[in-house]
Amino acid sequence: MVERYARAQMKRLWTIEAKYNAWLRVEKSAVKAWNKLGLIPDNDCEKILKNALFDIDRIEAIEKETKHDVIAFLTSVSESLGNESRFVHYGMTSSDCIDTAVALQVKESLELIIEDVKSLLNTIKLRAKEHKYTLMVGRSHGIHGEPITFGLVLAIWYDEIKRSLENLLHVKKVISVGKISGAMGNFAHAPVELEDIVCYELGLSPAPASNQIIQRDRYAALFNALALLASSCEKIAVAVRHYQRTEVYEAEEFFSKGQKGSSAMPHKRNPVLSENITGLCRMIRSYAAPALENVALWHERDISHSSVERFILPDGFITTDFMLSRLTELLQNLVVYPKNMLKNLNLTGGLVFSQRILLELPAKNVSREDAYKIVQKNAMKVWEDLQQGKTAVNEKGESLFLQNLLLDDDLKAKLTEDEIRNCFNYDYYTKNVDRIFNRVFGESEK
Repeated sequence: MVERYARAQMKRLWTIEAKYNAWLRVEKSAVKAWNKLGLIPDNDCEKILKNALFDIDRIEAIEKETKHDVIAFLTSVSESLGNESRFVHYGMTSSDCIDTAVALQVKESLELIIEDVKSLLNTIKLRAKEHKYTLMVGRSHGIHGEPITFGLVLAIWYDEIKRSLENLLHVKKVISVGKISGAMGNFAHAPVELEDIVCYELGLSPAPASNQIIQRDRYAALFNALALLASSCEKIAVAVRHYQRTEVYEAEEFFSKGQKGSSAMPHKRNPVLSENITGLCRMIRSYAAPALENVALWHERDISHSSVERFILPDGFITTDFMLSRLTELLQNLVVYPKNMLKNLNLTGGLVFSQRILLELPAKNVSREDAYKIVQKNAMKVWEDLQQGKTAVNEKGESLFLQNLLLDDDLKAKLTEDEIRNCFNYDYYTKNVDRIFNRVFGESEK
């Protein structure tokens, strides 16, 4: 299903043609390197670079007989050349070609993912500035806690995704490694300089040491970075799904004209994009486990990793690219309801100010234990009042919690009425938003 909607640029990097093109790039780079080192004559080198081609149908036909994809590829290439074909793949083993070529594909794919993440970050930043002071309730255990702003929620998302960007930039260096070290990695049939020249030309780093393959901890690092990114993206999608719940309704996915939410219930507007993103993120995370299991291979190598990577590399990148694009679009078009956020903030009759009252009392020489008892007693009465159907705020604009506190003689013995009322001030909870934004975004906008 994801393949159907995959963005063309990423999809092209993982076609069968792209794979063989990458293999041919590596083989031609090796030919050029051997030419520089004096093995291949200039004339033969020029012929190979100019004429070497492959034919996918021919490769498939040959592979049916040889049961070996690289040999089938090399045979097809040799058929496009003359006697100079003897120098193609000289001194190399299959994994020299495959692993170095895959590094090229992975590097280019990661560059697209990195651009996706940067686009996502830019979108989150813009929405964070837009809702920097949009009041809402903060929740723990799903229960109302204290006032925050939606901008602060977005700032946390930004900071977390930014860490994933840093992980991806690091893993790009880890994975952008090639090898032309031969069957056992001992450079017995090709000098170390050959690998240096090939990797330099391809924009890769030579593996400091390799056996028959590039070590798979590098691939595991790649998929762990993608899995962590997916977890953070799912975190955002789950939050959107919560905000769109009818009982909450603080934000929702954009619902376009003509869109339908249910075949049976015409009123439905469902968070289908964020639910889809949640599922995609589960798939991306699932690729990390087989990548980790690929690290432990027999001796200098086996090929148990190969079949795994034929799935997880294209699927992992295509799915991640699609998921990031969908999440960015979702957040760009996310409809936010500040009035509903404020309504929900007032839903519990002022209980969100309980800690503010609690912290005032120790300054009046009240022990924390006694202060907690005073505040909790009045807070529990609010829950009872709400269950009995009392309104959270009276006609004077006073919350149930404030009303209870103003009738508490123990509290009034320590705090004046003005001191109590001053605790019910939302500005108290937003006074450091600028400083937090400066930490996250490196700037402070009033």
